Amino acid sequence: MRLIDVAVQSLTGKLREMYALSDRAYTLAIEAFRTQKDLTSEVYRLAELLKLHHLDVSSLMTEIIARFQPVASDLRYIRACGEVSYGFYRYGRYAFDITATIGVFGSVPGCDWSLIDEAGRKVREMMSLGMEAFEKRDVALAKRVIEMDDEVDEMYRSYLSRIISSQGDRRCDIARLLILRYLERIGDHSTAIAESVLYIVQG
Repeated sequence: MRLIDVAVQSLTGKLREMYALSDRAYTLAIEAFRTQKDLTSEVYRLAELLKLHHLDVSSLMTEIIARFQPVASDLRYIRACGEVSYGFYRYGRYAFDITATIGVFGSVPGCDWSLIDEAGRKVREMMSLGMEAFEKRDVALAKRVIEMDDEVDEMYRSYLSRIISSQGDRRCDIARLLILRYLERIGDHSTAIAESVLYIVQG
């Protein structure tokens, strides 16, 4: 095994840790929103921890590049790790934004959250598939994530168009729209991670 391979394994290990943290933050955020629990402090802690890990990944990337001067696929992989790390960091920030909506709206009983449930499941699947595609360098999985992003975008756009002329409960409408927007942004970062797989494999 090359010395650079050991360093890259360490980098990949940090990304696995970040993914686990970001998935936890996301899960807590959705739970908080659906149950109206105040989990803001815990999600904020995870978001800040992800920020620190992102800085650590950036430092390690710089160290590896300076020490080993990688080229070709090695360099592409290391550069892609920066995109993946940033995506996981943003997962945490948007998870915190989701929990913050509880403080803004307070209790919103009686709202229909079925669209949020559907979008939430799809986005979490994108997060999971994006990580799997990155670890396996699986182009087919990466392309699936990109396709799913179109589906989430359409859900957001369709709902936005619908509530413009809606006469329903505006608090429910706005709460749903905000959460859908945060989910749509998480989907965008999942897509960026998937695109980094195409960059690694195809250049």
